[in-house]
Amino acid sequence: MDRLEAVELRFNYVISDNDSFRFDPEYFKKDFIAVDKYLKQFKYLSEISNTYELHSNGSFASVFDILHDNEEKIVNYIRSTNVGDFFIDGEMDKISLSAHNKLIKTQTLEGDILTARTGKVGGASIITKDFVGSNSNQNVVNIRITDNSIVPLFLVTFLNCKYGINQFIKASTGNVQPWLNLSLLRKVKIPIFLNNFQLNIEKLVNLAYSKLEDSKSLYKQSEELLLKELDLLNFKPSQEKVSIKSFNESFGESGRLDSEYYQPKYDEIIEHIKNVEFDSLYNIVNIKKSIEPGSDAYQEEGIPFIRVSNLTKFCLSTPDIHLSKDLFDDELLEVLQPKKDTILLSKDGTVGIAYNIKNEADFITSGALLHLTIKKDNVLPEYLTLVLNSIVVQMQSQRDAGGSIIKHWKPSEIAEVLIPIVDRDIQIQIEEKIKESFKLKEESKQLLEVAKRAVEIAIEEDELIAMEFIKNNN
Repeated sequence: MDRLEAVELRFNYVISDNDSFRFDPEYFKKDFIAVDKYLKQFKYLSEISNTYELHSNGSFASVFDILHDNEEKIVNYIRSTNVGDFFIDGEMDKISLSAHNKLIKTQTLEGDILTARTGKVGGASIITKDFVGSNSNQNVVNIRITDNSIVPLFLVTFLNCKYGINQFIKASTGNVQPWLNLSLLRKVKIPIFLNNFQLNIEKLVNLAYSKLEDSKSLYKQSEELLLKELDLLNFKPSQEKVSIKSFNESFGESGRLDSEYYQPKYDEIIEHIKNVEFDSLYNIVNIKKSIEPGSDAYQEEGIPFIRVSNLTKFCLSTPDIHLSKDLFDDELLEVLQPKKDTILLSKDGTVGIAYNIKNEADFITSGALLHLTIKKDNVLPEYLTLVLNSIVVQMQSQRDAGGSIIKHWKPSEIAEVLIPIVDRDIQIQIEEKIKESFKLKEESKQLLEVAKRAVEIAIEEDELIAMEFIKNNN
């Protein structure tokens, strides 16, 4: 009976606002019922907004055609993976202007709130000025506020706090691949608060956004500093597909016979690297493989297990998968858990993503992530991480791992990657900018956590107590 969750409910409660006639136990979890306990004054989402089912632009075939035309791709095309945590983020597809103009219903306005309809359901992102005039795919829902009493940045904060996320999860169906049910989404309850409280939340989120933008600016400056040193600041790779090489220059050196490997653009990037001091990666770092225990070892609690899907060049997301502590003794755990300044590098799936560990880790990584530890003092950790994430190494990974549906970058190929080593003073400048960038990013994250918790306190207690919490934590 351990971990058994049971609730007893009146029939009238079960059928109220239950247009989809959900009677499965997952729909009546305690966390979901807690929302009803606290939200005494509320409006339904359908009362304060227009909610669009974004794949209703036309048949799948017609949407496919306009997204894959031959015109220049210049308009941001937001996917479900780009939304869910206050602001639009991540690598983004592009579509043509004519495709954008045909997808009228999915064009974004400032203040629109987007949430994922499938995949990781829960949380939302607001459209800021940078993403006005973007578009989005069929797995994104756009919430456009029509009620002037609701401040957009307050609403996105509520939807990202536990009372918003729990309602989104409750409104989703399916276990393996959750799918947000729009009829249930329209019944999401939005708390009613005074405008003054909402404006205080808006102020917090705006400050968090400002810090995040400053963080991005510093990171971009560090990238530009590196590229300038390598004369790559305005580099445009050759589009030429033909390269003439002798047998000794091709197979004799690389052992590769696939023509894609010898495209001129790869030679160009190597020439830029060789114009400065450089070295092979295996001379700079120790490369260590992690483990792959298999899906049978996955569980909900235990040691966090980081996979490629949890990795970006900016952060590590909290994993859903854990491993039992019983699988490892203390000695093995000490070996497997990354130390400060270990660089994680992905070799499978989305290859070539690098992230420098900021503190001692309490997690284990999958076998798809290599651990790099610097062994030479002429290369700084954040500098090397930046190089690994830059066009300098990304093009080398593209060359090595290209040509297959599921990308795999061999450790032997990774070891041979060429790394430019610029003047140490430049490395220090880059390192300082990156450290300040990550510091601002963390401050932004903390402000958003304060905003979310303040909304939860206002729901559970009252707005005055929530305002005091903001004052003491800002």
